Amino acid sequence: QVQLVESGGGLVQPGGSLRLSCAASGNIFSVYYMAWYRQAPGKQRELVATITGGGTTTYADSVKGRFTISKGNAKNTVYLQMNSLKPEDTAVYYCNAVLRDFTRPRGDYWGQGTQVTVSS
Repeated sequence: QVQLVESGGGLVQPGGSLRLSCAASGNIFSVYYMAWYRQAPGKQRELVATITGGGTTTYADSVKGRFTISKGNAKNTVYLQMNSLKPEDTAVYYCNAVLRDFTRPRGDYWGQGTQVTVSS
């Protein structure tokens, strides 16, 4: 069974920074890509950033230049460094992984979400 565990959310003032972490564990053969999504109250979940197994990254226009997605040294770990945070970045952030594991050639897994609140 694959599990994704996120950490690093919290309350930060506008202009501040936070780093989110996500670790995927279980019987994983390979990771196609990992991503961060977010969902603000009353809004649809939106894609924030992705990173492929080869390290290629993409970002939503709203976070380009402020957020950085990267792989951790530990296997199947990904970070989201968030700088210059704005109140509109407030949301629950979810880690997503599309990977090959012992049970499926292509499985889609989600973390439980971590709250990020940007407020003075």
